[in-house]
Amino acid sequence: MSANVPTDIVFSFTGLAERGGVTGPHIDGWGITFYEGKGSRTFKDARPSSESHIAKLIKSYPIKSEVVVSHIRQANRGCVSLENTHPFTRELWGQYWTYAHNGQLSGYEAKFVPTRFNAVGDTDSEMAFCWIMDKVVAQFGDKAPDDMLAVYRFIATLADEIRALGVFNMILSDGEHLMSYCSNNLCYITRCAPFGKAKLIDTDVVIDFDTETTPNDVVTVIATRPLTKNEQWNVLAPGEWKLFKKGELLIG
Repeated sequence: MSANVPTDIVFSFTGLAERGGVTGPHIDGWGITFYEGKGSRTFKDARPSSESHIAKLIKSYPIKSEVVVSHIRQANRGCVSLENTHPFTRELWGQYWTYAHNGQLSGYEAKFVPTRFNAVGDTDSEMAFCWIMDKVVAQFGDKAPDDMLAVYRFIATLADEIRALGVFNMILSDGEHLMSYCSNNLCYITRCAPFGKAKLIDTDVVIDFDTETTPNDVVTVIATRPLTKNEQWNVLAPGEWKLFKKGELLIG
């Protein structure tokens, strides 16, 4: 999620969590990161999100944030464990970068040779993230450039390289920008005035955003599959990517 005001993700996460064992097969852990200023707070659990006590906390506790990254895992590379649970976070240029990957890669070991950033777990996802961060430092140096859009355009070329190794749907954020890169399944919706009601696909929950927002609010939600049944989601094509800031589309 990317928003122009601190916003809670309770509604969308309630639907997403059901896909971790009830309406979907992603039972091998889940995680969520909320940004707050330059700081972030991350909650993870190796248990399915549909039966996790920590997930119940997130569904009932409206933490407000302008950028949120969440992931539910179906393990295909690496064991089911906390260290292999997304999202992954690294520090670069005095900012926390957060990343999540949906998909599976093959033949990546020779490519993802670490230099500055190392994987803690043993997933293809985390190795790809560390490789991206290494390449960004090699390209732009140890100090943040003035043009962050150039950084994300460069990352998009790296994502193209990774997509050649398999399925690579990616979400990446530095706490201000939110990038989505599509390999086969990714979509988004931007909600702004006039707001209406939305119904979740995965569970019987309805929300009237008109009573929860102000006319100036802009909120974009990205997911591999639409989370609501009565709204029009924008579907990304393979190789397409988008960049958002404060809910607004910057590139794409």
